[in-house]
Amino acid sequence: MLAVMILFMACSKTSTPPPAVITPSNLVIKATVSQDGTGSVDFKATAENAVSYKFEFGNGDIKDAPSGIITYKYTKQGTLTYTVKVTAYSTSGKTVSATTDITVTVSSSSLTITWSDEFSNTGLPDVNKWAYDIGTGSGGWGNNELQYYTNRLENAFCENGVLKIKAIKENYAGSAYTSARLVTRGKFDFKYGRVEVRAKLPAGVGTWPAVWMLGTNISTVGWPACGEIDIMEHRGSDINKIHTSLHYPGRSGGNPVTNTIVISNATTEFHLYRVDWSSTSIEFYIDNQVVFTVANTSSIPFNHSFYLLMNVAMGGNFGGSVDPAFSNAMMEVDYIRVYN
Repeated sequence: MLAVMILFMACSKTSTPPPAVITPSNLVIKATVSQDGTGSVDFKATAENAVSYKFEFGNGDIKDAPSGIITYKYTKQGTLTYTVKVTAYSTSGKTVSATTDITVTVSSSSLTITWSDEFSNTGLPDVNKWAYDIGTGSGGWGNNELQYYTNRLENAFCENGVLKIKAIKENYAGSAYTSARLVTRGKFDFKYGRVEVRAKLPAGVGTWPAVWMLGTNISTVGWPACGEIDIMEHRGSDINKIHTSLHYPGRSGGNPVTNTIVISNATTEFHLYRVDWSSTSIEFYIDNQVVFTVANTSSIPFNHSFYLLMNVAMGGNFGGSVDPAFSNAMMEVDYIRVYN
């Protein structure tokens, strides 16, 4: 019995008490919203017994801030209210959370143009900004299209401050139509931002104009793994209906993530086609009115650099049958601008 008591006493003297469980408390969030229209907000979070903080900005974006101090820039244009949630962490892994509402204004004047073409030259498009896809491609660029894309002045030219991409009915290199497909591949690409294109679309059944983007990594991963953002597509057989779409694995070909909207005078007046692309969303606009929004996540291929394309296709899987009386038609582009 005595031996047991001695053993117990010995064990009790050498045992280590469990660590104290520390819980943060008194979490306070301070937010200073910039009034200059840039969308910038300075955050400062403090809490007793906290060693790190996590900020959820109310737009799907989440960032860690060990010090509790962080500056965040909202990018969605307009005056919007966000509920910001902050979580404080202790050394024990315990947490406390709090929220605050902020109202942020982002004005268009706060954006910076990083690349643009106003098409102020005369003749061929600027070779420093544009290259061409030439030929029919494999199987008509994969869509059974009918045109042969050229780099000729007859198919793409600048005149009076406007780019004109012209589809022509003519026999050329085995094809019944010619047109042009302009690309910035190898000359300009970017990751996230706003693209604006002011354009008037071609009339004529069988025409298929498009302004779009492809992942710059297409040469290594192929399509649709590179991702595709269609800012604007239109079918001459379904006049005034504008398509905005995303293509990626599982949602390619005839199964994109897509939306359509009918506008007035697409082929007789200029309209502004726009996409706002960020790490959290891809938003499509026509004449500055949002028409389609898709959440951007790490599971889809829209978080790397893309380049721009503009073209007028003829027929194919999307364009459909061409009117036998078709002779020519043009997409006119007043400008294209990329902002950050």
